[in-house]
Amino acid sequence: MAFTAKDVQALREKTGVGMMDCKKALTEADGDMDKAVDLLRERGLAAATKKAGRVAAEGVVLAYQDLAAKVTVLVEVNSETDFVGKNAEFQAFVLDVAKTVAAENPADVETLLTLPLAGGDRTVEQTRQEKVLSIGENLSIRRFVRIADNAAVATYIHGGGAVGVLAIFSADDAAAATETFQSMGKNVAMQIAAMSPLYLDEASVPADVIVHEKEILKAQLAEDEKMKNKPPKVLEGIVAGRISKYYKEVCLLEQSYVKDDELTVGQYISATAKELGAAVRAVDFVRFVKGEGLQKKEDNFADEVASMIQ
Repeated sequence: MAFTAKDVQALREKTGVGMMDCKKALTEADGDMDKAVDLLRERGLAAATKKAGRVAAEGVVLAYQDLAAKVTVLVEVNSETDFVGKNAEFQAFVLDVAKTVAAENPADVETLLTLPLAGGDRTVEQTRQEKVLSIGENLSIRRFVRIADNAAVATYIHGGGAVGVLAIFSADDAAAATETFQSMGKNVAMQIAAMSPLYLDEASVPADVIVHEKEILKAQLAEDEKMKNKPPKVLEGIVAGRISKYYKEVCLLEQSYVKDDELTVGQYISATAKELGAAVRAVDFVRFVKGEGLQKKEDNFADEVASMIQ
């Protein structure tokens, strides 16, 4: 019986076992999914099968910097409960995962799982499976980003790993090493964490997004009894004004700086550059929110107790 890459992925999701071991099991089982699961269980690889099906939406976002190599990594690793997210063994594993990303530059999570974990002789996936057994919860390496050849990256982790931010700047090494720059970088990273910008600046906003926003605004005005009969030129001006306000909400450099609302974030960065006498500008940012977009388990203790009684 033939099997596909989707079957390999399905077996991996079902058992929590690495892709190569899943492929070997399906080959030996002639594509029979149930038989492949049995083979993996017989080899002790799928001891965490039940845990692999559990939703892992807690955990931690961690930032790691290798300043000598000018590499910065932001990684999200999920667990089932916030309690495990604070576990020292779990956090040490996440740090080793980040170090592996920094050193090996994997293309994606699947590639990362096949690599030797930093400081050990086991692969990342083999170690993940071991941690599932020792910690007692499903663990999942969800995503990472790696910024290389750049020392001008500020990091900020909020709420013990609930939100992680990288603020990426263009600046020479001398400027990036100053306390003034590092303070500014951290402040901008905190701004990103708190204010959730979607884009760096106006130029970064896709044209279709603005077209969509304008259509929504025009529809709103058409429904407004006080507005719908105004001349087209007036309505166009109102839409333009609201688009300008939209930019100030979603673009980092256009946002009011939270520590001094007399300045935009862009103006704050420019003022720092002037103070340093150096060319400094923000070029990008990354913001991870732990469990963002994942379905979180909702415990209903009344139903749980009722099921136990039955």
